[in-house]
Amino acid sequence: MSSENSSKNLTVNVEYCGACDYGGHCLALAKIIKDKNPNASVTCKRGRQGSFEVVIKEKLVYSKLQTMALPDYEEVANVVSEVLQGGEPKEIKGQQPIDCAIQ
Repeated sequence: MSSENSSKNLTVNVEYCGACDYGGHCLALAKIIKDKNPNASVTCKRGRQGSFEVVIKEKLVYSKLQTMALPDYEEVANVVSEVLQGGEPKEIKGQQPIDCAIQ
């Protein structure tokens, strides 16, 4: 049965802030996920201001609204790999550096 799990298609849903111009970030994440996991697809949807929310199998695994940073894309791709192999979605802990300077 594990061979069935690895061949299933999986959709990763990403809600991103259009006003923040995060659409490009969603496309970059989608490319990394697809390069590592050809059976996965990524749906990018404009959403709430400041958002970059990643949902796998109806579980929120990363929230920019909570962390104020974008996720580590490689870690997201690794979690997608684990789910495609039959694992449960895990929370993404890694983040990209926050590019913000307050003066």
